[in-house]
Amino acid sequence: MTDATPDDERTEGLVDPVALGRWMDEEGLPGTGEPLSSRFISGGASNEIFEVRRGDHRWALRRPPRVVPKGRNETMLREYRIIEALTDTDVPHCRAWGVCEDTTVLGSTFYLMEFIDGWSPISEPDWPEPFLSDLDARPGLAFELVDAIARLSRVDWSARGLDGLGRPDGFHERQVDRWLAHLDAFKFRDIPGLDEAARWLRDRRPRSYEPGIMHGDYQFANVMFHHGGPARMAAIVDWEMGTVGDPLLDLAWVVMGWPDEGEDRTGSGYVDYEGMPNKADLLERYSSISGRDVDEIDYYVILARFKMAIVLEGGYARYVRGGADNPKMASFGDVVLGMARNAAELAATTRLP
Repeated sequence: MTDATPDDERTEGLVDPVALGRWMDEEGLPGTGEPLSSRFISGGASNEIFEVRRGDHRWALRRPPRVVPKGRNETMLREYRIIEALTDTDVPHCRAWGVCEDTTVLGSTFYLMEFIDGWSPISEPDWPEPFLSDLDARPGLAFELVDAIARLSRVDWSARGLDGLGRPDGFHERQVDRWLAHLDAFKFRDIPGLDEAARWLRDRRPRSYEPGIMHGDYQFANVMFHHGGPARMAAIVDWEMGTVGDPLLDLAWVVMGWPDEGEDRTGSGYVDYEGMPNKADLLERYSSISGRDVDEIDYYVILARFKMAIVLEGGYARYVRGGADNPKMASFGDVVLGMARNAAELAATTRLP
């Protein structure tokens, strides 16, 4: 996790140390009777994360923002269910410590998880060494990113108690209609390219499909690395879109913005891709570890862009209408338009096998 910072106006008072300590005592968590403190770590479009300390113990607390979006409390329970199911697997994740469904404690559902002493490639002003200056160290970051979801795709989700988490049967048949229905709930403007991508996706579905656990928003923004080299992933984080579906969609989330061979890598994305491996190398790596065929990756990239455009539009719509107080969401507007345009362009040019 990144270093803690003081609570700001958006997060002040979201963690009541007395109420939290009382709940932790009831749950039998470590540190009974010792003073408890909390500090704001980071916030996203739909979550706030705090550092919680009690004696020598340290946790990360994850909860919705002050204005709890509809369904967010239930989503918190889904997140916790996933990280708890990953216990003792080879998938890097934060250990689950406890979840509270009683919204009278802190005003929402929340959970405690292991505090990761690591770094995120998008939350640091400069990458720590050796990754800042040694380009030879950077491929490891990319391969660790892909290796983690390849291992996730191999987890026996049914044996881990995740039956009912998603609806894997008919996953691809439902995608377009599901996300367009989601968009209809808050639509307030036209998004060029979205209809073209939707038509293409309806007409072209994967030839084969093996269900597995998927993160749903997998990218450098949602992983933590251990300090120092070589690159070692500490944890996949932010499981709010996790489900049982098609894990290849996670791979598409990684490569949909990855520069092609020969493209400028210094300013082509939200991280510095200089020194990173080529997209083809990542696809080969994922396939070798997961055992899954990646020949139809363009389908998944188009679906990923289509889905991300709608998800971000939801956050942008809340911000425009005054229903969200996170200023980061103001930037979603242009990102949505670019995602939809790129989805349509790839649909018009791809030649799948």
